[in-house]
Amino acid sequence: MSIVDNRKALHDYSIEERFEAGLALQGWEVKAIRAGRAQIKEGYVIVRGGELFLLGAHITPLPEASTHVKPDPVRTRKLLMHSAEIHKLIGKVERAGYTLVPLDLHYKGGRVKLTLGLAKGKKQHDKRATEKEREWQRERERLLKSK
Repeated sequence: MSIVDNRKALHDYSIEERFEAGLALQGWEVKAIRAGRAQIKEGYVIVRGGELFLLGAHITPLPEASTHVKPDPVRTRKLLMHSAEIHKLIGKVERAGYTLVPLDLHYKGGRVKLTLGLAKGKKQHDKRATEKEREWQRERERLLKSK
């Protein structure tokens, strides 16, 4: 079940592969995510010291959930993956010019997971071609429905 999607990433990047990662979250963050107060549109993933971190994702704290803690809504959150997957991603990001983009937050087995995309940036003409293709698909569906 998806919590929040990053549709901007699908517009700006062409996604080559998808990976699933866990998030190291604090208690107030889990409560806020369950209340639907998260957004990852401006988030991105960096590699630091052989580990992956999510930056720029905004989780608005609930006023009643964090009374004794001063929450930071855009703090750096560590991503949890197997080391073999991390090394594979690091190799592609450093050598092949890929970037890591957060695609969505979802639940799996009661836990919050993040879907990462191994992506390359689209040029402006690629974005136009994607938009043209999407419009053609809509028009085709409309024509088939009217027959």
